[in-house]
Amino acid sequence: MNAPRPQPQRFRALFISDVHLGTKGCQAEMLLDFLRYHDADTIYLVGDIVDGWRLKQSWYWPQAHNDVVQKLLRKGRQGSRLIYIPGNHDEFLRSYYGSHFGGIEVAETAIHEAADGRKYLVIHGDIFDMVVRHARWLAYLGDWAYVAALGVNTYINIVRRKLGLTYWSLSAWAKLKVKNAVNFISEFENSLSGEAARVGVQGVICGHIHHAALRDIGDIRYMNTGDWVESCTALAENEDGSFQIIRWNRSLRLVSDDANVGEARTPSLDAA
Repeated sequence: MNAPRPQPQRFRALFISDVHLGTKGCQAEMLLDFLRYHDADTIYLVGDIVDGWRLKQSWYWPQAHNDVVQKLLRKGRQGSRLIYIPGNHDEFLRSYYGSHFGGIEVAETAIHEAADGRKYLVIHGDIFDMVVRHARWLAYLGDWAYVAALGVNTYINIVRRKLGLTYWSLSAWAKLKVKNAVNFISEFENSLSGEAARVGVQGVICGHIHHAALRDIGDIRYMNTGDWVESCTALAENEDGSFQIIRWNRSLRLVSDDANVGEARTPSLDAA
């Protein structure tokens, strides 16, 4: 029996990052379906929406990727404010801060004021990744390894589907099991929270590490949008100023993590 399709929802703000259009790992069809059911007064594109690194090496741009771009532009024409904050994979847009393209504003960072008056720094987050900043060659190597892991993961999940098992992410499992990766995530979260405190806001909204999260670090609310390669997650602000992580899975069931707790549950990774 198919799960009931969700009802369209409109939020005060939506935050989406790490889509990686232009790569085979991008779950463009999933994002397109998500965008059909979700809208917002303001939509923040929090970096790595287009993967310029991969497109420089080989051109890959199927119709579904173009459809995502057209869907976002259509939302802008229909009244949503779109703010694009480039990441390291779409850093070619960093030369266009302050510009508008088809109604999309390009900005280095943004301060989002929620309905309850709390302010949040919106930033991709790669400038707090020491590998990206100081060892670009290693970042490229890591990107290659990540793509390879996604390729292996595809075959693993073909077998799992035939056995009636759910989706399983090799790269996500590896990131959470390898001690250095766990330490990196913790250091990244602490660095972003420290930057929010330095700026004088109550929280930070970022992407970059493909690890959705919503929790308090001291007095700072740390929120990470996740990605649309594996976990298919977005962050949404409700009309009362509360936030939730939305996960979009294969059966199109809407699954949310309540933001009114100090630390949200770790998002499941069964939605790629």
